[in-house]
Amino acid sequence: METNEFTGVPGWDVLSAKCPSRQVFDRIGERWTGLILLALEPGTLRFSELRRRVEGVTQKMLTQTLRNLERDGMVERRVYATVPATVEYELTPMGHSLCAAVSALRGWAYDHMDDIAAAQAHFDARLTA
Repeated sequence: METNEFTGVPGWDVLSAKCPSRQVFDRIGERWTGLILLALEPGTLRFSELRRRVEGVTQKMLTQTLRNLERDGMVERRVYATVPATVEYELTPMGHSLCAAVSALRGWAYDHMDDIAAAQAHFDARLTA
């Protein structure tokens, strides 16, 4: 654990380059992580179902992101000995906890899309004026 340079209190400080909590922010900030978490929120999905659910994700990026989420303890991967092999993914309790935060962010985005679009239009109009 770091000591917060502003408060002097021991604890994590994500603003510090040395703080390991940055790994969490890096993972959350990856392009597909939040979308995959939201897709898995209702329940278990097979790889192909998950790929169809998260439009635009490539097989490579889905595999890589799922592997990272599994390594971090957010997703559980189960393989069944079928031909071809069946692979299912499910959020762990920690994954559900993170998904709640991502869901809140999704809600914020939905609530503010009109405001954001208006701000962008205003900004763009100033650039072209």
